[in-house]
Amino acid sequence: MSIIDWNKKRFARVRRHRRVRKKMFGVPERPRLSVFKSRRHIYAQVINDLEGRTLAAASTVSPEVKGRRGKGTKTESAKVVGEVLAEKALKVEIRQVVFDRGGYKFHGRVKALASGAREKGLAF
Repeated sequence: MSIIDWNKKRFARVRRHRRVRKKMFGVPERPRLSVFKSRRHIYAQVINDLEGRTLAAASTVSPEVKGRRGKGTKTESAKVVGEVLAEKALKVEIRQVVFDRGGYKFHGRVKALASGAREKGLAF
């Protein structure tokens, strides 16, 4: 894949994300769970859009996740990220979120992160 193709793909994802974000808004009662993935890592955070504050965050580079994920695949790591994020969110008494997939398709690593968060008690 050339750099031009990659830029087209990235631009299309950003356009999809903007289109969805017009309608999606995280409020204190139901904040937004935002997902970003790079080629190697995946990042997720729970955001209150009214105050512009991140309430909980986890990623494959955070120490809590590194200790639990082992040498598995990126998809297995994404599931652990979802579990850790859900645990952090429940500590600050967040039980329901709006899932913002960031313009990515809901399969693979994004789906694994969502299922990990659901298993640990987050509702969306």
